[in-house]
Parts: sequence; C-alpha cells; structure tokens
Amino acid sequence: MKIGYAPGAYDLFHIGHLNILRHARAHCDRLVAGVVADDVLELTKGRRPVVPLAERAEIVRHLSIVDDVFVETQPDKLLTWQEVRFDVIFKGDDWRGTPKGDRLERDFAAVGVEVVYFPYTVHTSSTLLRRALASLEAPVDSHAGRATG
Repeated sequence: MKIGYAPGAYDLFHIGHLNILRHARAHCDRLVAGVVADDVLELTKGRRPVVPLAERAEIVRHLSIVDDVFVETQPDKLLTWQEVRFDVIFKGDDWRGTPKGDRLERDFAAVGVEVVYFPYTVHTSSTLLRRALASLEAPVDSHAGRATG
C-alpha cells in the first residue's frame, strides 16, 4: 500500500487546494493531508491563517479523497515522516528547483520517500484571496461609493 502525504495550510480553501489533493489521491492508495498549525504558519510564512486550524482540518477531513488528516505542529517534514510514515510527499510545482524544494528532495531521498510535484494553480491562491479580502475591507468614501486610500 502506497501512502501519500499532501501538506499545506489549506487556508481559504480553494480550487488549487482541491487540485493538489485530487492529483495526490490518484498517485497513492491512502492519502494523508497534513494541515499546518497556526503557529507553524506564522513561523514559516510570517502570518497567521485567516481560518483557524480546527476549521481548516475539519474541512479537509470531510473530503472523500482524503483518508486521514495529520496536524503539523512543527515545520520539519522529516519529523512528520517519522510519525506518519508516508511513501510519497506531494507539493505544488512552485517548489520545484527552489532551495526549499531541493532540500526537501535531498532529505527525503535519504529515507526513500519520493517527492512528486503537481501544477500550481496560478490564477487562484490564498495570497490572492487575502488581497481580494483586504481590498474589500478598504475604507469606503460614502459620498462617491468608492474605496479610499
């Protein structure tokens, strides 16, 4: 049985998240989605998620393509592997050829875990959704009905 692991924030769940999980499911027998804890996201990305961990994990847990959810409470994927024991880890191809991706490949090659990349959904991302939400929150000039600032 091939166990796959698809880590992510899964904040502001969108089609890019669904695409990664669907692709991952097609490449393994059992899919574990790693949902990164709020504190770890703040440490690694410099910001807290919009949707709290319990809610993000609950959303992902209820997808029929996901067999289990693992909450990542620390950033070291090798420590996560020691607990979950997956055979393949899935990432978006925005990691391919980057220092982080190269390190991930090197670290997992040493323990026999394959790294598989899937296309990153360029037109939709949590970062873009955050920007859209921020623009909606901009102060509105009540006389002109437009955002100010």
